[in-house]
Amino acid sequence: MELLAHLSLGFATAFSLDNLLYCFVGVFLGTAIGVLPGLGPITTIAMLLPATFTLPPVTAMIMLSGIYYGAQYGGSTTAILINLPGEASSLVTAIDGHEMARRGQAGKALAVAALGSFFAGSVATVLLAAFAPPLSELALTFGSAEYFSLMVLGLVASVVMARGSLLRALGMIALGLLLGMVGIDVNSGTQRFTFDVPALTDGLNFVVIAMGLFGLAEIIRNLEHEGSRMLVTTRIDGLLPKREDVRRIVAPVLRGTVLGSVLGVLPGGGAALASFVAYSIEKKVSPHAAQFGHGAIEGVAAPESANNAGAQTSFIPMLTLGIPSNSVMALMIGAMIVQGIQPGPGVISEQPELFWGLVASMWIGNLFLVVLNLPLVGMWARLVSVPYHLLYPAILMFSAIGVFSLGNSEFDLFMMAGFGLVGYVFLKLDMEPAPLLLALILGPMMEEHLRRALLLSDNDPMVFVQRPISGAMLALALVALVVVLVPALQKKRDEAFAE
Repeated sequence: MELLAHLSLGFATAFSLDNLLYCFVGVFLGTAIGVLPGLGPITTIAMLLPATFTLPPVTAMIMLSGIYYGAQYGGSTTAILINLPGEASSLVTAIDGHEMARRGQAGKALAVAALGSFFAGSVATVLLAAFAPPLSELALTFGSAEYFSLMVLGLVASVVMARGSLLRALGMIALGLLLGMVGIDVNSGTQRFTFDVPALTDGLNFVVIAMGLFGLAEIIRNLEHEGSRMLVTTRIDGLLPKREDVRRIVAPVLRGTVLGSVLGVLPGGGAALASFVAYSIEKKVSPHAAQFGHGAIEGVAAPESANNAGAQTSFIPMLTLGIPSNSVMALMIGAMIVQGIQPGPGVISEQPELFWGLVASMWIGNLFLVVLNLPLVGMWARLVSVPYHLLYPAILMFSAIGVFSLGNSEFDLFMMAGFGLVGYVFLKLDMEPAPLLLALILGPMMEEHLRRALLLSDNDPMVFVQRPISGAMLALALVALVVVLVPALQKKRDEAFAE
């Protein structure tokens, strides 16, 4: 009964006119961003963060969340129509989805993707509503030592998200922690790493860095590799799957939903990993395995269900523990901090309208997405063919306006440009910037809990090991680091013997 009361509060919040409007705006923008290759939810959320600062916290989070899970829907459109995924999570959808489009079944592929996504998103939202409150209650028993260890675990787990070598990923985390130390020390009041630059006394704004590392860097890379986009069909019909198609996709959708729901909670999991794992498993268990790669409808249903379920459940650690499972959730945490909300287990008890309104808005948003993706599929198909060199000037303009509006500072514009160049260098060196962003956001909170725990224990560092939960999380972080490190060392050793 308590859950029903909470959901009643959530729907009452989500059904307000403003929240409905911004929920629709969020999923519409998310779908458009997913459709346009070269953009993505990270870039868009970073670009629109300044615009949400004037909105109420609930409304802002509803819109930003809609952009994220809406992009998972939109990414499948380009994957199916032009074999160019708008999102990393739609890479495997392109394998069979594009083959179906080449055979004149684009409408069927798009419908299966939309319906599977709707079902998976709805189920994952139920899991969010059911499991987040008890997890949050458990986290309320945490002290400073447990929070420090939890953040260490989150940073170690972020290595999973990174491409390239383990050493590079750890280097990005270290750089992010250093950047998070810029500004004024909260304990002593002295300036750190400001180099006598007044604009740095308040620290580095994560929005500026995110827009540079993800937004500007992606623009440069996309301009470098822009190619022609050819639609395989200009007419899209046959949106309703036949009875045989429905029979074939039921089991893949269910399996994809379960996989995505589980993997979305894990740090470094999320939508992309869920879609790859779902496709691999489906290819092994499907009675139509020979059709995979040649237009198997299961090859569209399973990964699309998995990536949308993963996108929804990735909110669980962010809302309950204040730990982002991916870089988009890191931006969401930053948005909450800017709104004056401390991420963590207190959100559910202290901001019930925010949490339950966000949960209810996900159901509404998923319904909006079905309406947007099926009847308007012709419009999305035409949007696919817009050349990127016509889009990037508008993206740059809105990014510059958003950054300048943060503090009316030209220094922020130069910072964004500088980090844009740095981000491009990272991309060329195959260094994933996501761990840097996570460390930048978690670093100040981790330092605060470290100092507080040491202060309460008379500077005894063993407090982090002696407290059971804290020690268990540090041990888990060590195991995760070893699991990632051993294969890398084995590969290096094999290469050395090969030489």
